[in-house]
Amino acid sequence: MLIGMIKQLVTIAAATLAALVAAAVSASAHPHVWVTMRSEVVYGPNGTITGIRHAWTFDDMFSAFATQGIDSKQRGVFTREELMPLAKTNIESLKDFEYFTLAKVNGKKAELGDPPGNYYLEFKDQILTLHFTLPLKAPVKAQSVEFEIYDPSYFVDFSFEKQNPVALVGAPAACKLVVARPEELDAALAAQLSQLGPDTKLDPSQFLGAQFANRILVKCT
Repeated sequence: MLIGMIKQLVTIAAATLAALVAAAVSASAHPHVWVTMRSEVVYGPNGTITGIRHAWTFDDMFSAFATQGIDSKQRGVFTREELMPLAKTNIESLKDFEYFTLAKVNGKKAELGDPPGNYYLEFKDQILTLHFTLPLKAPVKAQSVEFEIYDPSYFVDFSFEKQNPVALVGAPAACKLVVARPEELDAALAAQLSQLGPDTKLDPSQFLGAQFANRILVKCT
């Protein structure tokens, strides 16, 4: 089964992760999964933006439960090939949630395609990192491009790396990058969320929504 069978708002990994949610019930708080991100905004040789490349590093508890039961040649060490079935399940599950990524080109929503087959999971220092690229369905030259990454239900907490969280790859020299992190969760809302179990369905418009999005803005002159 998937996490989505326990909490329909988020399906982010394979059956092994159901144990993670079960363990989190005792804490009875949102969020239940923490992701630290590095991203690259990718441009083609003709100056068109082609997509965004993500590297999502999961918290240690998520990583430990996700790798339980996976066969490996060396105990506690997993190769990309050994992790590929889990990576495939992650990508297929994330599709239902539009990969928690919203793209806007010149102020209008842009359609994202599905990741190509070069996605993979990396296991290093007992931590899992999911690597994948989201292409724009139609590469385009744009003066303004914005990406928002967040989970409206706050079941998954996304945050950028502290140092060099976002890079431009192949962008024209006139393009400038701005990274905007969400505001800190205020104490009252944090306390309210801490009382909720993992099966609670939050109203994104009332509780969280895009106000807690991580934003990447690129402007080209």
